[in-house]
Amino acid sequence: MTSVRPARPDELPALVEHPGDAERNAATRAYLTQLLDSGCTRPGWCLVAEDGDGRLTGSVVLWTIPGHEVPLALVLFEAPEDAPETAAALLDAAAVKARELGATELEHVVDSPAQAPQFQRNPEHRGELLRASGYAVIRDGRRFSLRVPAATGTGDGGPEATGTGGAGPVSGAPDGLPADDPRLTFRSLAELGPEPFVAVLAELLADTADARLAADVRQHGARRAAELLFEETAELKHEPAWWELGYDADGTVAVISLPAENPSVPVIGFVGVAPAHRGKGYATSVVVRGTRVLAGAGATEIRGDCDAANVAMAKAFERAGYVNFADRLEFTRAL
Repeated sequence: MTSVRPARPDELPALVEHPGDAERNAATRAYLTQLLDSGCTRPGWCLVAEDGDGRLTGSVVLWTIPGHEVPLALVLFEAPEDAPETAAALLDAAAVKARELGATELEHVVDSPAQAPQFQRNPEHRGELLRASGYAVIRDGRRFSLRVPAATGTGDGGPEATGTGGAGPVSGAPDGLPADDPRLTFRSLAELGPEPFVAVLAELLADTADARLAADVRQHGARRAAELLFEETAELKHEPAWWELGYDADGTVAVISLPAENPSVPVIGFVGVAPAHRGKGYATSVVVRGTRVLAGAGATEIRGDCDAANVAMAKAFERAGYVNFADRLEFTRAL
């Protein structure tokens, strides 16, 4: 008989150990230690499944943005492949706990191929378990990564945006990165304030190829969906000088760039091209800009995601030097 309970202190941060899989065990310990230290989870949010003999057979951990008290997602979900009842018990227990803490939905992502730190092997089976427990796919995504070349310049490491005269320098960005697009002039959030950014987001979301964002528009309308996107992205670590609007030579906004740092790695965050300026190669330009801003702030690796249906953005990442290192299915369950 399987029971689910919070992990004891002596079971953290290892949770379920896999004999003969030292790489996976070490990655799990390091990842969970990071989550606990950063406030992305708490000891009481780490649940384990235990069989009748007291052996740990599975785990699931609730996750949130640092500083928040309500869980947003699941990580480190593991159960034996031949024990769907254990998986169901873990997922249901996590849902009950999250609901008690004020959550109204939970998310979980499944990456393939399997890789550190979660090693989600057999993603098709994982998807079946999630669907059986009430989860549905909200987005079929592609993940991209760039290793930033070593800096050879003498910049001070901080991004700077200018309001006139071309793209504006990004101090500290390594010379090995692509150059900024000279057709664009960038102005930052620090200069403009939030309203122009939200207005551009609302225009973009009204005609988006991203399934998740399109669902938000259907639920909330373009303006409110834009406000929520801005607010959610602002929860990530960033500086106001990093967030920029790029203006075309005709004076209209062509691109938006919202680079940031999540608890694990710097990310492109959100980038987009205004409908009136699509077809000019600006998608690559705005990925490059966000990359240069993060590199100027000291990033050594940068990641970015996009919907599989957003072919133009996927090509933009590749043209900016990024590699598609994984595919990601994003699941959600209403509580």
